[in-house]
Amino acid sequence: MKKLLFIFTLTSLISCSTTKSGTQETATDSTYGYSKENPIKVGGEIDGPANEQKFLASLSGPNGEWIWFKRSGSCCSFETRNSSFGMGMLDIYKITYEGKKDTLTLYLNMYDKEKLKAPLGFKFKE
Repeated sequence: MKKLLFIFTLTSLISCSTTKSGTQETATDSTYGYSKENPIKVGGEIDGPANEQKFLASLSGPNGEWIWFKRSGSCCSFETRNSSFGMGMLDIYKITYEGKKDTLTLYLNMYDKEKLKAPLGFKFKE
């Protein structure tokens, strides 16, 4: 119970630190974030893990449900100029929310950056 409370508190703090913008939108491409060929690019080699956490904490389910996410590993090496090694790996996150019967998988790229969108089935918190 203490662990669950800690995770909830940490997620809440991270989500409160995210910035809101009037330009937040939902992706129209059904592969955005759900495919290793079309990962969510949160950017920042040094801040990459924190950027991933901030991005995920800024999401909610389609009706505003709180989401739960957990990193489940890495995969899919790729070349990037934004890594000191010239190579990067995608991070894999398992995500669910209240009322969702299955777990979804999102792929995030912490090295490269592009305009962030909510993957289909999610929206940004208001």
